[in-house]
Amino acid sequence: MKEKLKQLFASRFGSIPMFYASAGRINLIGEHTDYNGGFVFPGAIDKYILAAININGTDKVRAYSADLDDYVEFGLTEADKPSPQWADYVFGVCREIIKRGGTVKGFDTVFAGNVPLGAGLSSSAALESCFAFALNDIFNDNKFDKMELAKIGQATEHNYCGVNCGIMDQFASIFGKKNMLMRLDCRSLEYQYYPYNPVGYKTVLVNSKVKHELVDSPYNKRRASCERVARLLGVETLRDATMAMLDGARDKMSDEDYKRALYVIGEKERVLKVCDALERGDYDTVGECMYGTHDGLSRLYEVSCDELDYLNDVARECGVTGSRIMGGGFGGCTINLVKDSLYDNFIATVTAKFAARYGHEPDIIPVVISDGAHKLADDEEL
Repeated sequence: MKEKLKQLFASRFGSIPMFYASAGRINLIGEHTDYNGGFVFPGAIDKYILAAININGTDKVRAYSADLDDYVEFGLTEADKPSPQWADYVFGVCREIIKRGGTVKGFDTVFAGNVPLGAGLSSSAALESCFAFALNDIFNDNKFDKMELAKIGQATEHNYCGVNCGIMDQFASIFGKKNMLMRLDCRSLEYQYYPYNPVGYKTVLVNSKVKHELVDSPYNKRRASCERVARLLGVETLRDATMAMLDGARDKMSDEDYKRALYVIGEKERVLKVCDALERGDYDTVGECMYGTHDGLSRLYEVSCDELDYLNDVARECGVTGSRIMGGGFGGCTINLVKDSLYDNFIATVTAKFAARYGHEPDIIPVVISDGAHKLADDEEL
């Protein structure tokens, strides 16, 4: 990918660029916990957005998306917002840096990526993080710290792309380290690294390639349930609730609200249990918690679907150590922790069984926990 971009950059702009990359992400456990003030447990993966960049001495950005074969030029004032949607991610990062008192001048860029689209790996956050990191390095002597770079990416989504996202995706893309997952406290933004190098296991996503369109607003409804229970229990968010508190007020809430809160409080405890297990190298407990999360998301939070439940069932049948929905639900991926000795059989079985049942094969996406945003060394390839 690097050599391809180098050639494209030379032919289009006639100069030699610098290279910057940022990663997609997985989340091992901690789903629908962010807006409940809880913990998430992401890591950067070996799928990247790679950008070739050079200062051009003008007040214009000249950007070419190699994957889309599309080119745009834009200025750096608010009135210069470009029309292609993909360019809003680059423009938004420029504007958010400037709004924070940073400097952005004209530059040329060619970029591409191998983060699978539509698989819940946050290619948009990788793109934002790549340019935030690069422009901080090129124009601002790295005066913005990493958390501010993540916030710049998040604000780009909010203000220029119309997505009111949390900070987990950008955080993972910026802070990722090889063979390390990160426990992020979504309330305080404190974080801690945990080793994740499961010798004898592989981590793999199985992408159902389906996304169910829903007639209501399932996320808003579930968030409202959680907020109602938190108010009833007298806590700011369910992060501060316990099972004993929930059961003590069981008769004061609807069955639906009780189930939603039961999942969230259980998930908070599972994330902390996984942290302890990883420090011991206890992957059986990690896997047990992953299955627990899937069951909770399916039966209590009710954000699964037939395809995802089937992928989880096949994983259990094949002896997979851990498997669960990854992401918001209603389609997308499962994330699976599989012993090396069972891996080939699992992949063959899940591919064949899923295709026989649903008429198309799932995508198999092996993942390796890798470094997040960085400038590439001269001899570094991606």
